[in-house]
Amino acid sequence: MIIDDIRSELFNNCDNEYKVFQSKLIPNVSLDYFIGVRTPKLKEIAKVYSKNPDIDIFLNQLPHDYFDENQIHAFIISEIKDYDTCIDKLNKFMPYIDNWATCDQLSPKVFKKNRDKLILEIKKWIKSKDTYEIRFGIGMLLSHFLDDDFDKSYLKMVSDIKSDEYYINMMIAWYLSTALVKQYDSTIRIIEEKKLDKWVHNKTISKAVESFRISEEQKNYLKTLRIK
Repeated sequence: MIIDDIRSELFNNCDNEYKVFQSKLIPNVSLDYFIGVRTPKLKEIAKVYSKNPDIDIFLNQLPHDYFDENQIHAFIISEIKDYDTCIDKLNKFMPYIDNWATCDQLSPKVFKKNRDKLILEIKKWIKSKDTYEIRFGIGMLLSHFLDDDFDKSYLKMVSDIKSDEYYINMMIAWYLSTALVKQYDSTIRIIEEKKLDKWVHNKTISKAVESFRISEEQKNYLKTLRIK
C-alpha cells in the first residue's frame, strides 16, 4: 500500500541528529512527530511518488502521523500543474497544517500563472480563524503580489489583521518588511501611522533595517519610527 511504502521510505532515510535539530526549530510539536528526513530527500521522494497512480490514497489519508509525511504532501501539492486540482487538494490539506515549516514550504508553482484566481482564495484564507491558513494567505501575497500585481489594498488587508498568534504576527512583519523593500512609498505610510500592534510594528522595522535592499537613509528614518 502506498501509505506504507512512503513511510518505509522515510524511515529508511531518517537522521536522528537532524530529527532533534528539527524539533528545536519547530517547538510547538513533539519530538516523536519527526522522523528526521532532510528536505532534499523529502523532495526527491515526493517527486517519485507524485507520479504514482495511487498517490490520491496518500493525499486523502488525513491527518498524517508524521511531520515528514506532511512535508511530502506539501511538496506533491506544490508540483500539481492544474490550478483547480491544486486548490482542491490544498484546501483539503490546509486544516491539517500544524507548523510554520510545512506552511511556508507549501508553494504551488501553478499559482504564478493564475494570480487572478489566486487572489480570491487569498482573501478567504486571510479571513480564516486558523493560524496557518492565515499565515499561508499572507505568504502568498508576499510571494505573488508585491511586484507587477501589487495593489495598496493588499497592504491594508494584511495590516488590518489582529492576532495574538506569534506565527501570524511574524508573517505580517515579514510581509510588510518585504513590502518596504518593493513598495516603499506605499508601505511607509502604514509605519508612520503606527496603527499596527507594537510588536508587529517594531519587528517590521527590525526586519527592514536588516535588509541590504533598503537605503541607509530609509533605514535611519525607519529607526526613528520605533515604538518604545
